[in-house]
Amino acid sequence: MFDDEGREFCVVRNGEEQYSIWPSGRELPAGWVEVGTRGPKAECLAYLDRTWTDMRPASLRQSLSADEGSAA
Repeated sequence: MFDDEGREFCVVRNGEEQYSIWPSGRELPAGWVEVGTRGPKAECLAYLDRTWTDMRPASLRQSLSADEGSAA
């Protein structure tokens, strides 16, 4: 399914702002939403490379940001 280079994929994101790709037309796993980018696997992966620049989950980023703010 994910190895099929000719298949259309969509970019998805979860509540922790983590990204992935998913085969178009298949039901999304719980907690994931489509972000609007569809196309060949390579195109979707290129979108992830440009967009998902911080791999840490959103809750961790927020926690670290709050810790930095309280240390000041």
